[in-house]
Amino acid sequence: MGEFLTNAQGEDVVAGVRTPMPITQMEEKFPEAYKQFVEVCGTLENHYRDMQDMEFTVENGKLYMLQCRSGKRTAQAAIKIACDLIDEGMISEEEALMQIDAKSLDMLLHPTFDVKALKAAKPVGKGIAASPGAAAGHIVFTAEDAVEHGKKGEKVVLVRLETSPEDIEGMKFAQGILTVRGGQTSHAAVVARGMGTCCVSGCGDIKMDEANKCFTLAGKTYHEGDDLSLDGSTGNIYGELIPTVPADPNSGYFGRIMELSDKYKTMGVRTNADTPKDAKQAASFGAQGIGLCRTEHMFFGPDRIPAFREMICAETVEERKAALDKIEPMQQADFEGLFEALGGYPVTIRFLDPPLHEFVPTDEADIEALAKAQGKTVAYIKQVIADLHEFNPMMGHRGCRLTVTYPEIAVMQTSAVIKAALAVKGRHPDWNVVPEIMIPLVGELKEYKFVKNIVVETADKIIKDAGCDLKYEVGTMIEIPRAALTADEIAKEADFFCFGTNDLTQMTFGFSRDDAGKFLPAYYANKIYESDPFARLDTVGVGKLMRMAVTMGHENNAKIHCGICGEHGGDPSSIEFCNEIGLNYVSCSPFRVPIARLSAAQAAIKAKKK
Repeated sequence: MGEFLTNAQGEDVVAGVRTPMPITQMEEKFPEAYKQFVEVCGTLENHYRDMQDMEFTVENGKLYMLQCRSGKRTAQAAIKIACDLIDEGMISEEEALMQIDAKSLDMLLHPTFDVKALKAAKPVGKGIAASPGAAAGHIVFTAEDAVEHGKKGEKVVLVRLETSPEDIEGMKFAQGILTVRGGQTSHAAVVARGMGTCCVSGCGDIKMDEANKCFTLAGKTYHEGDDLSLDGSTGNIYGELIPTVPADPNSGYFGRIMELSDKYKTMGVRTNADTPKDAKQAASFGAQGIGLCRTEHMFFGPDRIPAFREMICAETVEERKAALDKIEPMQQADFEGLFEALGGYPVTIRFLDPPLHEFVPTDEADIEALAKAQGKTVAYIKQVIADLHEFNPMMGHRGCRLTVTYPEIAVMQTSAVIKAALAVKGRHPDWNVVPEIMIPLVGELKEYKFVKNIVVETADKIIKDAGCDLKYEVGTMIEIPRAALTADEIAKEADFFCFGTNDLTQMTFGFSRDDAGKFLPAYYANKIYESDPFARLDTVGVGKLMRMAVTMGHENNAKIHCGICGEHGGDPSSIEFCNEIGLNYVSCSPFRVPIARLSAAQAAIKAKKK
């Protein structure tokens, strides 16, 4: 397309004070100049082998070319242009893949705002663009309200100080999520990206009043039921309803680029998924397995949390085992759904990771209901909750430390995984069902061996009793610096390493990923850091630990395979580094799978040129 003005200067076009004419009318007014212009366009496009943005002028019938540059384009246009240039023999497949900005693919997979309506709207605030897409709906302040209104078919935006795993049900029903605290790897951001839900986090300008279900932003108070719109790609917040347009990827060109990506990439691409729905979504985007299943997200359903709380409140091992017996069939059903959704691709299941305090109630009425259900006194339940309190829970009693304290938890989870794999293998004998059991937060070889022995003893007995042949793997999540530093020892006992770079970054830098948003802007302004280390992998420090762990791991175990399942697994520059240090796969949120596939191909093409 093109435009031109007669009796004008370039500034007249840019200023918009006059309406330009379409370029086709130039042929009528200046036929000779137009003919020459078309020829020059062809010459420039052939030379640069890319779609060009050109500026020109005509004086006394003579054409003068002023400048040209590669033209800006939407993701949809970039994909079509790349395919057209291949078909014209203008560029190779590799060059076409390198032309496309991998991050821009997000635009094809999520709803966006209507362009005209967005131009007329003014933001009332801004947070961190945590999960792309557009959302508009009525404000709700609790997960319960989100579920209630969502089930009625109403569109809602969930506004919270911060989210926790117990909000998971409400997050499923929300069009968008807005939090006052947190960053790009906070709970809200990670879960929202997994669901493909729009999220804006860390809007510190909001003054929240949860008790009265309202908040103040830019001098205006917003109450429950008021209109709100979020742009997860920019972080903008709008105090009105802006119409959204559903995602409409061009499957023909999009699918072709994805096929080319798979042709040239050397790393596998898996997904982080906790439910069969997420796993199927990721599989439809081309995921080749699950690199991270967070089992704790399976415990928060209304039919499950009572049994889990019963386990937490147990006074004896027998009581704890009785509660776990209620949970096991539910876990098994979940795992069967994941194995089925991935159709024989590998599934990595991380054992229980968060501290137990995240699963207990805080509301007085809920505490009383739990005491009544468990047949305990309110005082006893309150004492259990008080005992679970930790000053720094993210570095406290969690991960493999829970299994060291309560081995029966690992026994239950192992049993559920193996029984699920056997059941799916029985239904699909030709599938290669190989569960990968991942032990989180390991920092010491003896600690890892303690948990691994429980897993192996439990799994081998179930497989033997079933009279079947089932292979499984046991590995660990490298998320503590000490695990990376002692990877040579751990590798002797592990089948795989998977880098949990969210926590590895947090522990290496020594600052909280949820609180860092308060001071990181000052670090960017003073050029101490160039980018958020939780969004873009710190290849200097954290990367050095990863490279060391991979190298030492392979030295002591040639068969070990390594991947990444932190949020960096969906970031193009981080994926390039993962390819460089020899990871076997990257794992990311379902809606980031196409980005990872293209980024992995681009990383392989760059590596080949070096």
